[in-house]
This record gives sequence, C-alpha cells and structure tokens, in this order.
Amino acid sequence: MKTADLVDAHYDEVKFCDLAFRSFGKKNAFLGPVQTVKCFEDNGLLKAELQKPGKGRVLVVDAGGSTRIAVLGDMLAAALDKNGWAGIIINGVIRDSAQINEMDVGVKALGTCPVKSIKLNQGQIGTAIHFGGVNFTPQNFVYCDEDGVLVTDRAL
Repeated sequence: MKTADLVDAHYDEVKFCDLAFRSFGKKNAFLGPVQTVKCFEDNGLLKAELQKPGKGRVLVVDAGGSTRIAVLGDMLAAALDKNGWAGIIINGVIRDSAQINEMDVGVKALGTCPVKSIKLNQGQIGTAIHFGGVNFTPQNFVYCDEDGVLVTDRAL
C-alpha cells in the first residue's frame, strides 16, 4: 500500500495532498474511508466525532492550517485506537507529541504547539473540505504513509 506505488499504478485516479505533514504515533501508514471535521482552533466537534465508532475510517480535519492552537492531544489520540479509527490527518497542529509517539495510532499533522484548543463546538462534521490542493469528502478514500497523503474516489 505504498503511496508511491499507488501513484505509479493509478496516476489518473489519485490526488496528492501537497502539504508537508509530519507523522506521529507508531503507525506511519494507514488507509480508509474518509470522515471529515472542519474546525478552527476549537476541537469540540473533533472530540465528539472521535468518541463515535471509527469503523476503520480516517478522520480528516481541516483546522484552517492554524499553528497557534493544537486541536489534538494525547487524550483525544487515545480515542483513535480505542474507537476503531484507522488514523487522523490534521491541517493544523497537535500537542503531547511525545506521548502520542508511544501510542499505536496514526497521526499526520503540520507540527506541534503546546497551546490547547477552545471547546465551543463550532465547525462542521461530514462536509466537503479543501486543503493541500485537494478536496476531501466522506465519499473519498485516503492512503497515508511516510511519502504523503493520497485521496481517491474509491478504494484501489
């Protein structure tokens, strides 16, 4: 399931998210159907979504690219594995990275910041979001590894 091999075999079907994500957690590679959350410096909806059964999905979070406020920390990262999420991709930053790196989870984020988010439950769940030059919708499938993030319209 290497992303480079998927690009070679399915170039016309894959879209490459052109953000420089960092990997956190012990899972460097993960894949699954997409579920989306759009939030900005507020992780209330993200927290609520992670409490639901993940069913092998990948949670794709548009945090507006903010590097001022972390929307995921160790307590929420623990919910990824506990509730059956394949992984999480965040257009934003995380905190508690040392603890998350000890967990059996897959996290892609822009970086880290020690400041926790507010919890006003503002944002949207399950809507189309756009970052890194690609659209993510709950109808998409995503592949992640050390080389990057790919989005497809179907499982390959």
